[in-house]
Amino acid sequence: MPITEILSRNAHLYGHEKCLTEINMDLQEKHNVTWLEYELIENNPAGEYRRDMTWRVFDEKANRLANLLLKRGIKKGDKVAILLMNCLEWLPIYFGILKTGAIAVPLNFRYTAEEIKYCLDLSETSALIFGPEFVDRMEAIYDRIPNVKLLLFAGENRPIFAESYDRLTANCSSEPPQIELSDEDDAAIYFSSGTTGFPKAILHTHRSLVSACVTEIKHHGQRRDDNFLCIPPLYHTGAKMHWFGSLLSGSKAVLLRGVKPEWILKTVSEEKITIVWLLVPWAQDILDALDRGDVRLEDYDLSQWRLMHIGAQPVPPSLIRRWKKYFPNHLYDTNYGLSESIGPGCVHLGVENIHKVGAIGIPGHNWEVKITDENGLPVSRGEVGELVVKGPGVMKCYYNDPEATAAVLKDGWLFTGDMARMDEDGFIYLVDRKKDVIISGGENIYPVQIEDFLRAHDAIKDVAVIGLPDKRLGEIAAAIIELKPGCTCTEEEIKEFCAPMPRYKRPRKIIFDQVPRNPTGKIEKPRLREKYGAIYLVAAQTER
Repeated sequence: MPITEILSRNAHLYGHEKCLTEINMDLQEKHNVTWLEYELIENNPAGEYRRDMTWRVFDEKANRLANLLLKRGIKKGDKVAILLMNCLEWLPIYFGILKTGAIAVPLNFRYTAEEIKYCLDLSETSALIFGPEFVDRMEAIYDRIPNVKLLLFAGENRPIFAESYDRLTANCSSEPPQIELSDEDDAAIYFSSGTTGFPKAILHTHRSLVSACVTEIKHHGQRRDDNFLCIPPLYHTGAKMHWFGSLLSGSKAVLLRGVKPEWILKTVSEEKITIVWLLVPWAQDILDALDRGDVRLEDYDLSQWRLMHIGAQPVPPSLIRRWKKYFPNHLYDTNYGLSESIGPGCVHLGVENIHKVGAIGIPGHNWEVKITDENGLPVSRGEVGELVVKGPGVMKCYYNDPEATAAVLKDGWLFTGDMARMDEDGFIYLVDRKKDVIISGGENIYPVQIEDFLRAHDAIKDVAVIGLPDKRLGEIAAAIIELKPGCTCTEEEIKEFCAPMPRYKRPRKIIFDQVPRNPTGKIEKPRLREKYGAIYLVAAQTER
């Protein structure tokens, strides 16, 4: 069935029950009022501190947008882009697009104006709905996106080049549009994270989206009484596909705008959150704040919080050991996936396998996994090869890019570009990105292994290891180290700390700097290579 039918079912069965809450901590702090006081302020502006929505209103808002789009000429197969920060309107807009039979195209809110234009052109988008944070960027390109015939602005102070989403949808019918949809219909285009250059447009069907709902329920057992805290950006498959478990179970979710440790813990406490999905930096920040005494667990009621799961990047085992010291009763899971496999879930650890922390886990529900050599043949247990997955959430293609599609999709198997190994028990350990492997003096060095080792240092907040050019060895491992606030450390101390590692794995360069990460928590290594590669290339050439 198409995923829109799940929303319609929830509206029918649970119509008057709350399904979504948006909490804007920044706004609450500016007004310096309690939650209850803020709700009582009259004439609260759009973007108020706390807003709620029921399943019935969710479905009606989606129907109103769908009917507007159909009235304005959007038809089945057209593309409609979303450029919004996380907000209460985001998901109804997404489902409104799907109800027309059109393809939803979520855009990264960090894109520059030119990157927005690139993605709109690549996806052949016909309409765009954007928020107030993007007016300047859209003003720079609105007359250079000829495919986009309809620009809708969601917010106050509408720019003259766009029409009002709120006003137009308010005058449209809330009845469901009569558009026939099937499992095989195209549903959404997601863009690759862009950490490797220009993003690719990843096309998924309704079957793919529904499979994510089922996978999430199977892995994390969402129930009707659960409440999921969603912090990562909804444009990305990670956050939304975890929320799909709430959709399928008909349970509540909270969209939190803000990532400060005290905001997260306050929301979990006040909203009675039961499930939280975190990125590594946020979990690290919570632990560091607890270590420093900036936040105290006794100030919050966290007794109902049953599951913390984490993903989007390799998870240092040391982080989870620290987490379990503060939260010994939490179930824990880690999730591996990529946008090409409809987000997290094609591999997952499983809450029953915490003794295998460090592994990304076993094949997810309805997924197959193998590890292959450069010829696509399976490697032996314990050997490193490329992780290859097959399942109901594999993308249909890279839109308008048959060459790139053919490079990664072979006989239904998706070649992930991630290097991994499988232990004797069948658990998979991520080693590194294929393109991130450093070849130094003929030896393969996997940066993730060095990063995991260095994160055990008490003064290190974050670390990224990249390859830099070297006259003699070809490449050397360089560690870019971000220290915890208030901590100091020298290059000599880091090298001494690395002494237990095999000599060829020890980083040859130590650089103290911030570690850049994208909104989904992935280290932006191309930025670091661009920043430091040229410097050390000149040095290597000078040595000659």
